[in-house]
Amino acid sequence: MTTPHKVAVVTGAGSGIGRAVAIGLLEQGYSVVLAGRRAELLEETAKESGSSRTHAVPTDVTDPESVRRLFQAARDRFGRLDVLFNNAGINVPGVPFEEVTVDQWKSVVDVNLTGVFLCTQQAFLLMKTQDPRGGRIINNGSISAHAPRPNSAPYTATKHAITGLTKSTSLDGRKFDIACGQIDIGNAATTLAARFATGVVQANGEIAVEPLMDVAHVVNAVIYMASLPLDVNVQFLTVMATKMPFVGRG
Repeated sequence: MTTPHKVAVVTGAGSGIGRAVAIGLLEQGYSVVLAGRRAELLEETAKESGSSRTHAVPTDVTDPESVRRLFQAARDRFGRLDVLFNNAGINVPGVPFEEVTVDQWKSVVDVNLTGVFLCTQQAFLLMKTQDPRGGRIINNGSISAHAPRPNSAPYTATKHAITGLTKSTSLDGRKFDIACGQIDIGNAATTLAARFATGVVQANGEIAVEPLMDVAHVVNAVIYMASLPLDVNVQFLTVMATKMPFVGRG
């Protein structure tokens, strides 16, 4: 069932999960503002979708003015905002905790946490004043929002922080009919996750191949969360490859 006349902003829309979700929303009848640092990748997403209901806006989510322009562009082009998928995120090479540099730490925090805050704040300003009022914000957490991989302190810290931000957003958004939930994804088959198929370090120090799942399952989960009326919210949803070493002791 399509969802006509709804508008979404997807950050990190130039590749991976962001691209897949943006295309999935377009197929459901949404108009989608594609946000990401590289214009050429956003244009590739738009071309792959085959839809005319896209608007590519090169955006640096760490820059408050760039984020403000993104949401102004959404308002100017489509008139409102129904869904924000906070998906943009980065990682740094896995190194022992004591070797993580301050610059590496700050780069991950700036994108994965501050970027989500800035986008959420601008979404609030738009959603609380539009008519009909309200909207939905979906944050891309991670399995790392629950348990770390070895040598992942910056990434894991930001994803734990996203859980707190999701809860605060959900609470503070109630009075404006703004719902906020979090999707935690484990081992979706994207370019960034390809290394899991060849072997990654486990908690016991061994290298092991991990199973992957089709990214289509992530898309379907986000679409489900987005499709709910605003008086219903999926606060947290975990979708993962069944046999990945997450539940239990590996």
